[in-house]
Amino acid sequence: MQKVVRDNTEDKEIRLDNPKHRMRNTGAFTGMAVAGLIIGYAMFFIGLYNAPFELNVKGYYIAVILLISYSAIGVQKVTRDNAEDNEIIAEQDARRNIQG
Repeated sequence: MQKVVRDNTEDKEIRLDNPKHRMRNTGAFTGMAVAGLIIGYAMFFIGLYNAPFELNVKGYYIAVILLISYSAIGVQKVTRDNAEDNEIIAEQDARRNIQG
């Protein structure tokens, strides 16, 4: 989900400079990502609501799903930022090699 939002934001910025720029994510893909996230959480919480657990156990499961969600977003962000940093470093190294 985070990748879709970030790609769409970057594409909008690029399209201001280059109207022929092709969007990386279609509306259908973006909708699928949002729907998948909502359906997944809904199924989890419906299942947890119907589970015969005590409240403290249900609270534990809620905390775990929130931690997993945060971790997944963090891993996506760090991985993507590192890839972008590698591209920037490669460009800077290429400029240095050309200059001298």
